[in-house]
Amino acid sequence: MDADEIAAGRARWQARYDAARKRDADFTTLSGMTVDPVYGPPEGVAYPGFDRIGWPGEYPYTRGLYPTGYRGRTWTIRQFAGFGNAQQTNERYKMILGAGGGGLSVAFDMPTLMGRDSDDPQSLGEVGHCGVAIDSAADMEVLFDGIDLAGVTTSMTISGPAVPVFCMYLVAAERQGADLSTLDGTLQTDIFKEYIAQKEWLFDPEPHLRLIGDLMEYCAGEIPKYKPLSVSGYHIREAGSTAAQELAYTLADGFGYVELGLSRGLDVNVFAPGLSFFFDSHVDFFEEIAKFRAARRIWARWLRDVYGATSEKALWLKFHTQTAGVSLTAQQPVNNVVRTAVEALAAVLGGTNSLHTNALDETLALPTDESAEIALRTQQVLMEETGVTNVADPLGGAWYVEALTDRIEAEAEEIFARIRQLGGDGPHKIGPMASGILRGIEDGWFTGHIAESAFAYQQALEKGEKKIVGVNCHTGTVAKDLEILRISHEVELKQRRVLAERKAGRDDAAVKAAVQRMVEVARTGDNMIPAMLDAVRAEATLGEICDALRAEWGTYREPARF
Repeated sequence: MDADEIAAGRARWQARYDAARKRDADFTTLSGMTVDPVYGPPEGVAYPGFDRIGWPGEYPYTRGLYPTGYRGRTWTIRQFAGFGNAQQTNERYKMILGAGGGGLSVAFDMPTLMGRDSDDPQSLGEVGHCGVAIDSAADMEVLFDGIDLAGVTTSMTISGPAVPVFCMYLVAAERQGADLSTLDGTLQTDIFKEYIAQKEWLFDPEPHLRLIGDLMEYCAGEIPKYKPLSVSGYHIREAGSTAAQELAYTLADGFGYVELGLSRGLDVNVFAPGLSFFFDSHVDFFEEIAKFRAARRIWARWLRDVYGATSEKALWLKFHTQTAGVSLTAQQPVNNVVRTAVEALAAVLGGTNSLHTNALDETLALPTDESAEIALRTQQVLMEETGVTNVADPLGGAWYVEALTDRIEAEAEEIFARIRQLGGDGPHKIGPMASGILRGIEDGWFTGHIAESAFAYQQALEKGEKKIVGVNCHTGTVAKDLEILRISHEVELKQRRVLAERKAGRDDAAVKAAVQRMVEVARTGDNMIPAMLDAVRAEATLGEICDALRAEWGTYREPARF
């Protein structure tokens, strides 16, 4: 790019920066030195390929979505939390919000993630252990008691039974008196990554995609600020993928959902801004920063050039980041504070929109109040003390960072081409990327490549080529064992008692009629969300709703592979 084009870009950025709102904050260094809000090539100097880097707030968004960077607003501190019953988790949420958290992120227990009630025989021993137990809208009311759902953005990490859980969230907000059309939050809903990595599905892919399409239509028409899909790379990376695989599989899934929306006749400029992303921030500092920068650039180009989006917000890739759970070690767990801080800094320098920092004891158990506070304070130290919010994309133009960004992008593009090849030449019921993803799931293509990457890394660890402090090097320690949070068996017994009381006190005939009506709608082409909401309002449980749909659609079992 020649010097005149670069100067014109800087002028465009300056105009947008001047017009944007900025925080009332001190944007100087610790020593009082004034810093510019952005840096670029020296005036009058050409920079080949600068069009791929650009300016913050301008296509291709390599350097961020906003001209102000974090001077406009900082990332949202959104700590992932959930354990025991709804009342216990409500207390943790109030602690997080009271200590400066900016939003909530709900972790559900395994029965809830699998669409099972707490009294289901398959739930035995699992209630409240890896998240909060939610059986009905009444539990959602308790979960958010004293928390204004109209004023707090809430993310829910659940995919298989995401839609009925979303309906319970809406009913809880309704019972608070909230105007549902104004709600703002995110539902994960990403079923593709379940088949690829996390393995928490209910049905075959097609019924899940039907529900997701209904949800996209409903939110676009009724709750425009709510994001019905958070396309998740986190679980793909935690399963053992490389950074480039995480990026490529996640964005390919996103493209598949774009094709789903288009196949429903939705306007890409209306529904695409409702797609958000969820990435892992691992411990290789610069690789993660490059991954985030490449993600924005790829998404913007594909949405514009492949899927025909014309509005700026449809080109924006907004993403939440969680530090890498798989990087935490049971050995010398206090070292995890350092790992988490480095990973969080990478997410921030990569331009994350919201962030969860893992607690030091999460490899052993759910976080204690103390470790949860340390994780929260890690973000606040980065935000308030380090100066990283003063300059937009401070690493932009660094030779290593830009070369790594280009390399990860190129690897991702090669993977996209292979996925589309898996789908064949068509015709495609949804779209070419969706067809390739479905075929890749059926053939074990994704899981096979992730397994190969995980095996290669494990071999490198065992040979000592890769190091983990406290595991295969620097293993001596004076640290003592940690006190960890343990979930009492009484939590499960109490949850089952409460569920039995609620079932005894409701109108069974109304519940059965509402669930049957939902199943009848499932047999048509009508949107299922209104009928599901009616079932939830009648206090149908999550298990009852999901069991009715299992009876209608069947269940999915992953083919055995050797």
